[in-house]
Amino acid sequence: MTWDIIRYIIEGIWLFNLALAIWTVFRQRRDITSTWAWLMILIFLPLVGFIAYIFVGRKLSSDKIFSIQDEQRRILEQYKQQQQRLLDAQDLLPKEERNRRDQMLAKLLLNTDNALLSFGNQVDLFTDGHAKFDQLIKDIDAAKDHVHIEYYTFASDKLGHRVLAALERAAERGVEVRVLYDLSGSRGTTYRFFRHLEELGGQAQAFISSSKARFTTPRLNYHLHRKLVIIDGNLGYIGGFNIGDQYLGESEKFGYWRDTHLRVVGTAVLMMQARFAMDWNTTCRRTKKERMDLAGNYVNVRTTHLTQPDYSMVPMQIVSSGPDNENQAIRRGYQGIITSARKYVYLQTPYLIPEDSALEALVVAAKEGIDVRIMIPSMPDHPFVYRATEYFAHYLVSNGVKVYKYDKGFLHAKTMVSGNNLASVGSANFDYRSFRLNFEVNAFTYNEQLASKLKATFENDMKDCTLLTEEYFDQQSPWRKFKQDFCRLLAPIL
Repeated sequence: MTWDIIRYIIEGIWLFNLALAIWTVFRQRRDITSTWAWLMILIFLPLVGFIAYIFVGRKLSSDKIFSIQDEQRRILEQYKQQQQRLLDAQDLLPKEERNRRDQMLAKLLLNTDNALLSFGNQVDLFTDGHAKFDQLIKDIDAAKDHVHIEYYTFASDKLGHRVLAALERAAERGVEVRVLYDLSGSRGTTYRFFRHLEELGGQAQAFISSSKARFTTPRLNYHLHRKLVIIDGNLGYIGGFNIGDQYLGESEKFGYWRDTHLRVVGTAVLMMQARFAMDWNTTCRRTKKERMDLAGNYVNVRTTHLTQPDYSMVPMQIVSSGPDNENQAIRRGYQGIITSARKYVYLQTPYLIPEDSALEALVVAAKEGIDVRIMIPSMPDHPFVYRATEYFAHYLVSNGVKVYKYDKGFLHAKTMVSGNNLASVGSANFDYRSFRLNFEVNAFTYNEQLASKLKATFENDMKDCTLLTEEYFDQQSPWRKFKQDFCRLLAPIL
């Protein structure tokens, strides 16, 4: 009798947990794969699963803090409508048939993310951390009006102190300095790190958190993964490097750090500024920091730089995505490049965990005879994520995609290049997290010289790579294969 009572209690608890799990997951709209992943965790790990869900599972799409984006939409509408007409008439970008895919991609990003196509941009490419940060500090030291910085990681190590010292020097001479960073990505960096900067008149704050917060429970899983610098409104940085010693290759664990970043001078910087202003103003709702004038950012946008193309420089769209909307603009941009490819697609990403539509786009391109090459790291920085990356790498190899692992150090670059002139460089990895959970920003570019440099860089990196084959995966142990299969099930929430 006693055992029957215990059994009834256990069954009752299980049924209650099942009902609660179903109610918890289905009360917010999700894609099918993440719905099943969370159901599995909540059902089979009742207590641990619900604790994990509280911290990393709750969505942001209905959060009122993101109504700030409506302000930008109203401001951009006049420019957007004008560019739509010009793109429809093929009066922007070259008119040759071989460049028809440029028109299609530009229109896709304009309609998905209000990403204006800007001209008159000069671009420098950085693949080494020392060169990038040396130049960045020089540019901060030359700033006259303002320096706005937004990074996932702003570490309080040697490099962090070097960059902070440059910001303090700028603030001391009267330059407006604003710093936005992610709490999770900047572990060990507290508000005290920026105290002297604020004493000098600068401002620093953690993204959508109070300035002294350790973490914000509902947003622990939603990271500010963007890497942006805007100096004086006409010079900007965008790409994959964070601020920390390991990004200089000074980590015993990772060794040489291979990343990609762009230094941009031109109208596209005003679009970076708009992105920063929205992120700053969103966070200001939780702090006493001064809001930025978003409308004023567009005062200096010259219509000629949006409507009269200059092909001698780099046409560019600044594209954002995040959990504040369902558009997944960067993922759609990646897929637009892949599905329109005619000769090749080269992709570099530290995390290869794509959702089905992006995964199959790569497979279809390879089956059509497109030269699809993907480069991933040879070592993990997150074990579960890397095993899932291996699973998808194996799947792609078995379907004709060439996958390389970078052996020289850690590959952190997030780049895609295809054809004569299409390319993307930014913060977004080719994975669920970047597509759905992180706040990301990429530059999509339309320029033969830049595309050629990125392609040559990829091919040069191949000298330090191993081509993965079916034999490579067949030789792995059963335990390693099991970990890959298991981690693949968690892909939507990794």
